[in-house]
Amino acid sequence: MSAPTLTPADAADTAAAPSAAASLLRKLVATPEAGVVLACVVAFIAFSSSAHTYYSTANLQVMGRDLAQFGILAVGESFVILTGGIDLSVGGLAGLAGILAGWFNVTHGMPGPVAIAATLLVCAGVGYWHGTMVNKLNVPPFVITLVTFTVCKGLALSITSGTPITGLSNIFGDLSLYYAGPVPIPALIFVGVCVAAWFLLERTYVGRQIYAVGGNAEAARLAGIPTRRRVTSTYVISSTLAGLVGILIIGRLGVADPSVAGSGYELTAIAAAVVGGVSLFGGEGRIVGIAAGAILLEFISNGLLALNVNEYYQTVAQGVVLGVAILADRIRAQYFGGNRR
Repeated sequence: MSAPTLTPADAADTAAAPSAAASLLRKLVATPEAGVVLACVVAFIAFSSSAHTYYSTANLQVMGRDLAQFGILAVGESFVILTGGIDLSVGGLAGLAGILAGWFNVTHGMPGPVAIAATLLVCAGVGYWHGTMVNKLNVPPFVITLVTFTVCKGLALSITSGTPITGLSNIFGDLSLYYAGPVPIPALIFVGVCVAAWFLLERTYVGRQIYAVGGNAEAARLAGIPTRRRVTSTYVISSTLAGLVGILIIGRLGVADPSVAGSGYELTAIAAAVVGGVSLFGGEGRIVGIAAGAILLEFISNGLLALNVNEYYQTVAQGVVLGVAILADRIRAQYFGGNRR
């Protein structure tokens, strides 16, 4: 019996198969979102097999509320990072926003919806201030947002004299504690924010201009892009979303607590963005990766809690994850380079 012979077409197909597989593998490795999504799956399976309460409905609902808090902050933070900036004020501003909402509602008698609208407007004004300082006076983003963070902590304490504000309108609890079926309302708000951010960044000219500003601000300016306006808009988005998080927090707690302003949410937001593939140099990153990064951090944080790991080690784990993400980002940029959007 003679051995079968390969026609030229068969030989070409055989050679093309490994090449196609290698090309696909290379694309997956070069894509930050693929790695973090896979990490989410692995983390969920690992913690679910180690702690049976981890995948219970009640625990998933808790994770949904936690995810909404720093996940929304991460989305807002990512807008600023995409332009090559940084916003360290989001944690402090979220804490102050909760105090302002409670102060407007309880102390000044504003209806809940009006208090929420006034709070978001104040936060948007803070973002506009950041953009003005960065654009007009060339103040480093790190400096001006750190100043705002410090001021927010001080204002939260001075307005309340260190005492939580009680007697809030029911609308705050409705936003934070109610469900749509088995899904917490905050989790749905997070999904809505992600979808809106995805549409803005990836389906509009404004989004493409934001990426262009982060990639090369001078080239974007010469191309006719209003760079200052785009940078300011990212700070407004970041600060407004921080205000939204503050409102969700007081609804969950039932009081406007000034201690929230120093909780360190800004570090978690930055970590989620970087873990999700946003480059700290600007111009690179997608909302899919950012959302996955926030989900991964929540999976790890809640998983360590389910395994009764000391809370101090949870902070260490978060720092390790951030460090690994930054290292992976630099290695990926060195070996694969190119546009990762």
